[in-house]
Amino acid sequence: MMPLTLADVGEKNIIKHIGGSPEVKKHLENLGFVVGGEATLITSMAGNVIVNVKETRVAVSREMAQKIMV
Repeated sequence: MMPLTLADVGEKNIIKHIGGSPEVKKHLENLGFVVGGEATLITSMAGNVIVNVKETRVAVSREMAQKIMV
């Protein structure tokens, strides 16, 4: 398992664990990040990452992306 920030760009990953406080977990779940779901890292720039999740591109902070384990 590794944080989403270390995943290869363009590679599909299965989300295995989401860490953080209950509020952070709920926020990420509302964005589409759920355990067992697919997430593809599109790009990483200026402290943010863009991730393709559930056929939608979502921008999250690097700090949040480090809580998503793939």
